Amino acid sequence: MKSHAASVMLLFAVAGAASAQPTDIARDHASILAMQGEYTVDFAFDETVLLKPGYERAPAMRSAGNEVVIVVEDSPQRIVLQHLLVDAKSGHVTKHWRQDWVYEARNRFEFSADQTWQVRTIDAATHKGAWTQCVYEVSDAPRYCGTGTWTYDNNVPTWTSDISWRPLPRREYTRRSDYNALAVVNRHTLTPNGWTHEQFNTKVQRNADGSQVEIAREFGFNDYARTTEVDFSPARDYWKATAGYWAKVRQRWDGFLTRAPGVHLKTRLDGMAMIIPLFTQADDIQSGKKVKDEQIDAVFAEFVEKAR
Repeated sequence: MKSHAASVMLLFAVAGAASAQPTDIARDHASILAMQGEYTVDFAFDETVLLKPGYERAPAMRSAGNEVVIVVEDSPQRIVLQHLLVDAKSGHVTKHWRQDWVYEARNRFEFSADQTWQVRTIDAATHKGAWTQCVYEVSDAPRYCGTGTWTYDNNVPTWTSDISWRPLPRREYTRRSDYNALAVVNRHTLTPNGWTHEQFNTKVQRNADGSQVEIAREFGFNDYARTTEVDFSPARDYWKATAGYWAKVRQRWDGFLTRAPGVHLKTRLDGMAMIIPLFTQADDIQSGKKVKDEQIDAVFAEFVEKAR
């Protein structure tokens, strides 16, 4: 894994974190908070280097959306940002991904096998002066974590992660079966009109015997441009009504993701068996109905267990 990480970092020239200045926590904190706001977002993914003999480059993928980023938690060493999608025509709201930032985190979860994330210690040399970003699914199920420092070369705030594993994104696992994991370096950069998220992905088939086959490299570019042309009030109304409910959901996930061994999901890769009841409960709360804690517990009891 170390040699693979080194090659990815070199080939994509994202090792700028090595030249980081001494960490200014307050400046980093402000940079993370700067990602909150209302945006139009363009998503682009292009396979670049083909690595498996006979493999043919997959078509480029393009999509777009309207997304508001809301601050859920804010303390000097921990920030939680919730993303919500809004359909501009209908006003329909979809709870989207979540990103948690922790300064000098001592551990993080890592995608280790299908539907399994193990909690592992971050070595001191990696977490010193660094922020760990963990990303979560729409149901607040885990996706991936990365650790890295913010840099400000030429007054451009940029955070670059180390390399880590993540499961296939939703755009891929519904139509691909030739690989089962991504080795990823993530980079966030603040821009004059918003921020960007670059992904340096390697598509990998990980086998039960520990061997792996690299399929292709991919570059992902998500561009968040601030907008005043979209009415995001439905999203803010949704979050105001359901924030307490989702806090309870996060609390239950934390019981698995803050300590070893980690978590295993007893669902198919799409996770819909768990997403649907949680979203339904949130909709019930928004409409004024009551959802008992026991109902949330029942969903977790059916679909979530400790990793082995």
